[in-house]
Amino acid sequence: MSAPINTANSPIITPSNDASPASENSSLHSPITPSSLTPITSDIAEASTISPSSIPATSSPLSPVPTPQQPSIHPHNTHPMQTRAKSGITKPKIHPTLLLTHMEPTSVGQALSSPHWFQAMKDEYHALLKNQTWTLVSPSVSRKPIGCKWVFRVKENPDGSINKYKAKLVAKGFHQQAGTDFIETFSPVVKPVTVRTVLTLAVTHKWPIQQIDVNNAFLNGTLEEEVFMLQPPGFEAADKTLVCKLNKAIYGLKQAPRAWFDKLKGSLLHHGFLASKCDPSLFLLHTASLTIMVLVYVDDIIITGNSASFITALIKNLNTDFSLKQLGKLDYFLGIEVTHLPNGSLLLSQTKYLTDLLAKINMLNANGMPTPMVSTSKLSKIGSPVVSDPTQFRSVVGALQYATLTRPEISFSVNKVCQFLSNPLEEHWKAVKRILRYLSGTLHHGLLIQPASPHQPLSLLGFCDADWASDPDDRRSTSGACVFLGPNLISWWSKKQRLVARSSAEAEYRSMAQLAAEILWVQSLLQELKCRLLTPTILCDNLSTVTLAHNPVLHNRTKHMELDIFFVREKVLSKNLIVKHVPAQDQWADLLTKPLSAVKFLPLHDKLRVINKLNLLDAPSVSKGE
Repeated sequence: MSAPINTANSPIITPSNDASPASENSSLHSPITPSSLTPITSDIAEASTISPSSIPATSSPLSPVPTPQQPSIHPHNTHPMQTRAKSGITKPKIHPTLLLTHMEPTSVGQALSSPHWFQAMKDEYHALLKNQTWTLVSPSVSRKPIGCKWVFRVKENPDGSINKYKAKLVAKGFHQQAGTDFIETFSPVVKPVTVRTVLTLAVTHKWPIQQIDVNNAFLNGTLEEEVFMLQPPGFEAADKTLVCKLNKAIYGLKQAPRAWFDKLKGSLLHHGFLASKCDPSLFLLHTASLTIMVLVYVDDIIITGNSASFITALIKNLNTDFSLKQLGKLDYFLGIEVTHLPNGSLLLSQTKYLTDLLAKINMLNANGMPTPMVSTSKLSKIGSPVVSDPTQFRSVVGALQYATLTRPEISFSVNKVCQFLSNPLEEHWKAVKRILRYLSGTLHHGLLIQPASPHQPLSLLGFCDADWASDPDDRRSTSGACVFLGPNLISWWSKKQRLVARSSAEAEYRSMAQLAAEILWVQSLLQELKCRLLTPTILCDNLSTVTLAHNPVLHNRTKHMELDIFFVREKVLSKNLIVKHVPAQDQWADLLTKPLSAVKFLPLHDKLRVINKLNLLDAPSVSKGE
């Protein structure tokens, strides 16, 4: 019997996709496939526009040059307007492939004919064989094997250079049958708020921050179900009728992320760690003299704590359980660049991610704008034509959502355009391009993480605001809030409320209730991390809302929202939460609820700790608009 062949490479387009099972059908919200990016060559373009009859039978230097055939015009189009089609002006439409600077093979044949891709496939195949991922068996009569496919990706460095070529064998998990091929599939990943909170503690106490990556992470998970898979294309055994009975999880299986997380969790628990109750992907080790924290996002792991020697020993022990790649000091995590500043601060930015995004839609050299949205903008579901390419709209907006991880000032603008994904119009596309022009002028901006005072309790401060009945289509309000831990912004959001508010006070109070829930969760997390805290404080610019948080007034107008009122008021009366009024000009969350003019936007932009990296490094700015 021939040995099975295996290759595995993660179908990652955004840095967080390792946890998602592969799918044969591309989602409307995913970037456009590489095949759609193939440019039309001059030969093909000529072949599509030259009439066969216009080409002479024999070719000579004196032969006339064939003239391109005019594009067909509808015979009933007698309108006097002269269009490009009538003038014979045509331009091939090229769809960009977002976030992919280098082209990858689109078929197994292409990969096998390329030396570096073939080597990447062999490396993954031998890794699967060494891991005993499957056993070749005769096909079962009662069970239909699932398919598999190769996925190819170029791994890049932050500067855009090629790090390595990766090929992965991905099972077609969408062929799996629930209850037979899988049961449970959920797998947690660390929350961005948790990452920023831990980084705040690390820079405050001057802890080392190490990063590791697990090679072929999903292949370490042990399957509890019996799953059969076809042999990998291009690496079949001599007997092609045999199928692979999977012993270990493989990329693409619905239960693969869960199986890997359970394996890693078991290893960390064996080394004395405990999983956090607030965030299951955070693992803690506390003793009288030791504090170690491990953040897990699929196969990307951050380790920090007050003992560099223990961290080194932990990495060595984990390397005996799994194949690790030690990346050293944290500098690039999930597409986020981490810059270590001389004063001990960190700057989280996405310069490369945004540069790739702008390059793929040909807007890298666009003029910068001072704000991400026009202050008078009122986007609606009606009023302009439908965009010519809805798929591109959805792909760009989906990419912008990931950019909000380090750019809180664009949260409102991105949230607004996300509300029109089902039927995007030209006005919505103009709003998206305005955001991109703003980003082209602020490529080197990022979120600053500063040290707090290590000898004093940390403060937990929240700002909440709402724009009442701001949506012209359904008159729902927009909530916005941000949470500061010490000097650092750790959480923020801009969301349209689910219900129509009957007054501005109601809209503000719903926003406050949501913020109170977030602050109480962060407070619980910090208590698990053994941090000393001051009483959390919420600042709101609506006097009626602040009054409602302390006293049962305005009862007739607030009957339908008493659950939210009781939740916040209970925390206020028990002294677990402080609610104060703040003047409108000092409301930092105003930027998260409505479009602002540059005069109001720029000061709030700085309040949210969004800083130009080039200014901090004392280097001249090279980005437009900065």
